[in-house]
Amino acid sequence: MLQFLAPFHSNLSGLIACPLLGSIILFVIPDSRIRLIRSIGLCTSLITFLYSLFFWIQFDNSTAKFQFVESIRWLPYSNINFYIGIDGISLFFVILTTFLIPIRILVGWSSIKSYKKEYMIAFLICESFMIAVFCMPDLLLFYVFFESVLIPMSIIIGVWGSRQRKIQAAYQFFLYTLLGSVFMLLAILFIFFQTGTTDLQILLTTEFSERRQILLWIAFFASFSVKVPMVPVHIWLPEAHVEAPTAGSVILAGILLKLGTYGFLRFSIPMFPEATLHFTPFIYTLSAIAIIYTSLTTIRQIDLKKIIAYSSVAHMNFVTIGMFSLNIQGIEGSILLMLSHGLVSSALFLCVGVLYDRHKTRLVKYYGGLVSTMPMFSTIFLFFTLANMSLPGTSSFIGEFLILVGAFQRNSLVATLAALGMILGAAYSLWLYNRVIFGNFKPKFLQKFSDLNRREVLIFLPFIVGVIWMGVYPEVFLECMHTSVSNLVQHGKFN
Repeated sequence: MLQFLAPFHSNLSGLIACPLLGSIILFVIPDSRIRLIRSIGLCTSLITFLYSLFFWIQFDNSTAKFQFVESIRWLPYSNINFYIGIDGISLFFVILTTFLIPIRILVGWSSIKSYKKEYMIAFLICESFMIAVFCMPDLLLFYVFFESVLIPMSIIIGVWGSRQRKIQAAYQFFLYTLLGSVFMLLAILFIFFQTGTTDLQILLTTEFSERRQILLWIAFFASFSVKVPMVPVHIWLPEAHVEAPTAGSVILAGILLKLGTYGFLRFSIPMFPEATLHFTPFIYTLSAIAIIYTSLTTIRQIDLKKIIAYSSVAHMNFVTIGMFSLNIQGIEGSILLMLSHGLVSSALFLCVGVLYDRHKTRLVKYYGGLVSTMPMFSTIFLFFTLANMSLPGTSSFIGEFLILVGAFQRNSLVATLAALGMILGAAYSLWLYNRVIFGNFKPKFLQKFSDLNRREVLIFLPFIVGVIWMGVYPEVFLECMHTSVSNLVQHGKFN
């Protein structure tokens, strides 16, 4: 049966077009048909997710080349083609994107009260752009979709955000990330005029002088570091998370933060190997500072979303240490930790969303003793808190362990500082859980007592399965990415 369906299901352009098609259908449906709008949005996202699984089923682990390649002559006189394909590095980011969107639609099923149709359309368009980013081995087209994601995401924060400062947070998010990317655009234009192409596979065979590599690497770094985010350009993230709706925070933490680290892995490291080695101590220094600084900052936050937002900064800087270890263990660990963070951090934001829907506050001081009124929620929150601490048996442990193994081979001091960050991570995770779940119950502030309903349990279930699966049997994921990662390390002559 799968062989019969193979020609249809190996079409990446169809995967990118599927959410766009759904958004066009939604556009013509009257606003009053709320049930139909929700059903079409959910069905479109589920079909896209199932569609993406066929790429995993048909993926060939033995080659590092791009697979399911499609090429359309776009600007033939300028030698720029619409060229798409995926390899072992990008495969799971595409699946993570398609996995999180149906969850996001279920999250906003009853909590979104205004512009429901536009809300669905914005997320489906955002999904299409994010899938396209991970499928583009062409520099110029990668940049186009990399920046296009900002538009629907800024609208989501600005329109469906939860506080008075949502417009300011949307502007901050948009301008911070756009300003950094201007330098990358200039670098892409420079590369195009020097080589006559923006195709990554051709550029990998092109050698730039060390001085040019350093300048181009800095330009790409200016863009990617803001998206990671790295300290000191991380200020936009806590603000965006606090103001965004729960579903917006899930996409922001689950996928958007991965665009920066994916950019380093796809373009900066393989295209500029000498500059990468030159700047590795700089990256190590920034990442180590970020892990310790944001972990300490997390402990003194009073807003639940800000606590998880700063925790995300620490985890993503752990990822950069793994990537710039420039060995197979470090890079594979960083990819696994990115996927794990996409699940664990998204689930923690969902936990905060559950509390906010019931009690309309995210301030830690109003919570306490929830174990007696919300036992099922307390159990699920404990599971994801332990996963955030990288408990053995969860997905984060495998990623962080491989990163520490890779980093220790390069620089034992950096690995020690990163391990200190893990201890601080355990401190703020247990502190948060203890404050919210145990202690004295506060009936003065919390009036509604209701545990998770069936829809919310259904939302958390796939996250629990994913976290345990990656933690207990990571080989399924590692075997797909191993050949591509080995090729990346050999190409840069990092061994």
